[in-house]
Amino acid sequence: MDDRALLELAVVLADKAAVVIREIRARGFEGKSKADGSVVTEADNAAELIIAAGLREACPDIPVIAEEEAAAGRITEASPCFWLVDPLDGTSEFASGGDDFAVNIGLVRNGRVVLGAVGVPATGEMFGAIVGQGAWKRLNGKETPVVARKVPEEGLTVLASRRHGDTATLDAFLQGRKVAKLVNFGSSLKFCRLAEGIADLYPRFGRTMEWDTCAPQAVLEAAGGSVRTLDGKPLLYGKSGWDNPHFVCAGRE
Repeated sequence: MDDRALLELAVVLADKAAVVIREIRARGFEGKSKADGSVVTEADNAAELIIAAGLREACPDIPVIAEEEAAAGRITEASPCFWLVDPLDGTSEFASGGDDFAVNIGLVRNGRVVLGAVGVPATGEMFGAIVGQGAWKRLNGKETPVVARKVPEEGLTVLASRRHGDTATLDAFLQGRKVAKLVNFGSSLKFCRLAEGIADLYPRFGRTMEWDTCAPQAVLEAAGGSVRTLDGKPLLYGKSGWDNPHFVCAGRE
């Protein structure tokens, strides 16, 4: 498969996962805490089964690293090329009745994000991207390009995590910058909102895992934005333990 076919595979599977997530939410569900204190629901597991099975059937030579499998102790070693899957990013938002949750399917080659699909079950949005070739959003059957913006004259629109923020660190980071407004948002959708040009900066100082950021990073970078560590280096993949360092997402420079 070429990259366009791989992206379409990810999009189809993210769509299928979104359907199941909506069905489970409509009929009701229970959540439980994992060992790390985060929440998991039936929807996380059902969506991951669909995605992981679909990826492995279509691409048997590309390893799949998926959040709930990793939490259950099924750890796949990183290779030069691998999928990263978060079947329901923003489970706390989902469980509390919010809309800021997403399905993330991203592909990595040689430590770099290559492409990604981010589905938004609550709104029906689907973001797709191949780094270096552009990003798009599909809604109600219409596909439109998404492009990150340059910072407007009135200043930065900054996105912050709704549930995992560090207010003191964020305030210190923003000191001296011209900030027009600060908006709290959940899940990987923060990357996508930067990608489509409705915000400018998302500094992340809390813990994230590689499956949280891979697919949305592809969307933002393909749209002309950037994702860098605090020392200015690109956010890379295949790290020990799958933990990310702190990072900053930005729109077009």
